[in-house]
Amino acid sequence: MCGILGIVARSPVNQLLYDGLLLLQHRGQDAAGIVTAQGKSFHMHKGGGLVRDVFRTRNMRALPGNMGIGHCRYPTAGSAHNSAESQPFYVNSPFGIVLGHNGNLTNTDTLKDEMFRQDLRHINTNSDSEVLLNVLAHELENASVRLRLDPQTIFTAVSAVHRRVRGAYAVIAMIAGYGVLAFRDPYGIRPAVIGYNESGQGTEYIVASESVAVDALGFRLLRDIAPGEAVFIDEDGGFYSQQCAPRASLNPCIFEYVYLARPDSLIDGVSVYEARLNMGERLVRKIARKHRDLDIDVVIPIPDSSRPTALQVALGLGVPYREGFVKNRYIGRTFIMPGQAVRRRSVRQKLNVIAMEFRGKNVLLVDDSIVRGTTSREIVQMARESGARRVFFATAAPPVRFPNVYGIDMPTRAELIAAHRSEDEVGIEIGADALIYQDLDALKDSVISINPKLTRFEASCFDGQYVTGDVTSDYLAEIENRRDAQRDSDEDEAAQLDLNLVTAN
Repeated sequence: MCGILGIVARSPVNQLLYDGLLLLQHRGQDAAGIVTAQGKSFHMHKGGGLVRDVFRTRNMRALPGNMGIGHCRYPTAGSAHNSAESQPFYVNSPFGIVLGHNGNLTNTDTLKDEMFRQDLRHINTNSDSEVLLNVLAHELENASVRLRLDPQTIFTAVSAVHRRVRGAYAVIAMIAGYGVLAFRDPYGIRPAVIGYNESGQGTEYIVASESVAVDALGFRLLRDIAPGEAVFIDEDGGFYSQQCAPRASLNPCIFEYVYLARPDSLIDGVSVYEARLNMGERLVRKIARKHRDLDIDVVIPIPDSSRPTALQVALGLGVPYREGFVKNRYIGRTFIMPGQAVRRRSVRQKLNVIAMEFRGKNVLLVDDSIVRGTTSREIVQMARESGARRVFFATAAPPVRFPNVYGIDMPTRAELIAAHRSEDEVGIEIGADALIYQDLDALKDSVISINPKLTRFEASCFDGQYVTGDVTSDYLAEIENRRDAQRDSDEDEAAQLDLNLVTAN
């Protein structure tokens, strides 16, 4: 899960790209980068950290041009906190190309081997995004005549990319002297939308991960990029699009609606906010059906993404809705923080309780999901310490039992609290008096009821069904082995950090 952004305008785009990345910051907090184009020259600045920390006034002044792309990174492939893997990535052969990628490739190792043995291209990092960039560069070279490009040649190259690449990818690239290219994988797993603005000098275009960046920057939402489709906007604002995958089908990641996306975004014709309200309605039905004995005094959300769901649960149950946790805005989203030890330390820094809302009450806590259980366990304990008589826990999502390999940091079953436990056992693990999970069919219906054209979803973390058809048990085992090695490294780093703190004190 990363944030990607591309703009072709009639005036300098550096401020628009910066503001857009701030709006997409929730999609990645590890690194950020902007590249602008002035003629055939690229101007780049990128680095580790939040958008506001990466870019200073001097950096913005060094990003001239009316065309550019931006990226904020959440690492799922490659290494966290590795500045060399900040995006966008750049190649200069055969064309100057920069690329930002949201998603995760499932055949990266095969592609790396092909790059080395057949395409004679060198990969410098462990990032699958750099691999994707080099595949695109190679196919553009193959499709071009005398190293000249036009929209049809570019679409031919994207078709070849689709034939070679597997996994989830929403991509925005910029080709020096030509324009901005965006495309989405044939399954439409990760989101991408197009917006436009009519200026006095002509039409301006924006492509972004979520519609919130389109709206807030003053553009009008045009539509989603279709699965397998490529969109090319040239330097003069000419707009071209073509379906580049013969058997494309829409399978959006359902976790976008549960947690990843902002509530004020529209994804594939669905209001994320409305979908989360619907999740609350479905939860009320399940509580009425299976948990009538719960004597609930108050419903409290775990901020922020669960608020619409919790509000609808409270309305449906006819009990008060209260804010019981205050969130520190300067602590990142714990789910997308690299390393379990970092997540564990950050929970109590991130949330503080309003004790009066818990004291002497039977409290129903509502969260978007339970992944590793770290945050949920700490929150239940905080509620008890604040005087709650009983603590019930409801989640807008079903049990997360399987790895996600399409761009969300759920890589191994060993890290998932529900992978080898029943729902009752998970409740015991997090310390809740009762645990209510959403049913998968109810979750899907929460989205389908808004846009009936959506009939299939990428829901592998819930049902273990991988829509790309190439994820084998051997592949998952290899990911687990790599993750185990990374986890050991993270724990060693955390232990050293704790030792340094003790020594300093």
